[in-house]
Amino acid sequence: TIMIIGTLITVSSNSWLGAWMGLEINLLSFIPLLSDNNNSMSTEASLKYFLTQALASTVLLFSSILLMLKNNMNTEINESFTSMIIMSALLLKSGAAPFHFWFPNMMEGLTWINSLILMTWQKIAPLMLISYLNMKNLLLITVILSVIVGAMGGLNQTSLRKLMAYSSINHLGWMLSSIMISESIWLIYFLFYSFLSFILTFMFNIFKLFHMNQLFSWFVNSKILKFSMFMNFLSLGGLPPFLGFLPKWLVIQQLTMCNQYFLLTVMMMSTLITLFFYLRICYSAFMLNYYENNWMMKMNMNSTNMNL
Repeated sequence: TIMIIGTLITVSSNSWLGAWMGLEINLLSFIPLLSDNNNSMSTEASLKYFLTQALASTVLLFSSILLMLKNNMNTEINESFTSMIIMSALLLKSGAAPFHFWFPNMMEGLTWINSLILMTWQKIAPLMLISYLNMKNLLLITVILSVIVGAMGGLNQTSLRKLMAYSSINHLGWMLSSIMISESIWLIYFLFYSFLSFILTFMFNIFKLFHMNQLFSWFVNSKILKFSMFMNFLSLGGLPPFLGFLPKWLVIQQLTMCNQYFLLTVMMMSTLITLFFYLRICYSAFMLNYYENNWMMKMNMNSTNMNL
């Protein structure tokens, strides 16, 4: 409840100090959710999260004080410079490239429910604040880096949580590009992305799936469940005619209207790479319908030999 209140304070505040306060409340309420006594990885993840978010919050507070000095005391401070510092702090908070390094490593130590909160709810406040700033050039660089990092990072992943983290970075690039052109399109994109992420993480959580090989040996008998699961995978990648393509279509349309052809080309190329590794997973999962993993069979054979 406090985490939700923190985000609402940030979204509804009319000063940078109020926004900072909401972000701090949000951070301090999310950390107890992360730390699990039975798992040392989650404790490490909560510490990583605290350090990165505290750094971003400090930078945000520092730059908002600079802005206050400029407005109240007529101090000679370059406003675009302070806006750039604020933007960098908010991008670090949301986990966009080139400030993304903490994000996949941290996701690896979380449960699926915490991962979902981190990928969706925790992005609302920073992205809302980014939409208030008019920093097109910095956003442009961040969008290009985010979509490329999100596409390249997911190529050789065997961990599903890391795969979802890099996918999230890629989608964040699309969200930031939609912030540049229209706030309503950003909200539509965010809602669609949250919905698809919720479905996938919910299924991963129910069946306790964390790695790629679990997908291959999963639901050999129930083909319908497996098929619906991978349809959601492809939808998250943005393959037409699935649901996930609709928000991307809206962003593509708006970017072409704004003549942002170079940006659009980079984004679409990166999405094709993400679709490539999603399709590769789906193809392998449908082809490799084995009941038991190889090492399990070897172990069984060894035990029968010993019995003989």
